[in-house]
Amino acid sequence: MLKMTIRRVVGLSRMVLKVAVPVFAMSLLMTSPARADFSEGYKFLEAVKKKEGDKVEEAIMKSSQIINAKDVTTGEGALHIVTARRDLTWLSYLIAKGANVNATDDRGRSALELAVNLGWREGAQLLLDQKASPDTSNDAGETPLIFAVHRKDLQLTKALLEAGANPDRSDNSGRSARDYAKIEGGSAQLMSVIETYGKKGAKTAKPVYGPTF
Repeated sequence: MLKMTIRRVVGLSRMVLKVAVPVFAMSLLMTSPARADFSEGYKFLEAVKKKEGDKVEEAIMKSSQIINAKDVTTGEGALHIVTARRDLTWLSYLIAKGANVNATDDRGRSALELAVNLGWREGAQLLLDQKASPDTSNDAGETPLIFAVHRKDLQLTKALLEAGANPDRSDNSGRSARDYAKIEGGSAQLMSVIETYGKKGAKTAKPVYGPTF
């Protein structure tokens, strides 16, 4: 009886293996391209982080689409990386290679928002000059202009307004850049900049929930 049981178990195991091996092989074939794409994107972003120009150039030459690769965990792209370190040379290079200036991470943050948050005027101006949207909002509905007002940065506020930013575009709390300038005790200069360069007749703008493109 024991011998028969062992034979049955062995026979069943062989049958399972016959089915499992082809299925496993097929799964490898199906997933390998995706794994390859993930690997190449990861390598590209790592090269950007480490300022490895030769590797970055080589990756772009192989595939121009890789310029907009995103981190699978955060959604950050190459522009987010170089903006975070205030690297104007790399920012200019990546934009020239076709990087999407309006790309956002998993929290809806654009490179322009990061630049404004950092008070990095040169980077913000470059992005605006390259047609970055001044009204792209993050998941909280906050726009770059709202952050500029929070910082009480007259130069960035003016630059964003001149690029077409709407001072009456509300975040998820229902408050706009104009509102924050008033309630946070901003200087008369800040309000003057908003009144002078802000869009007229935008008071009826409704709150925006989440990112809008």
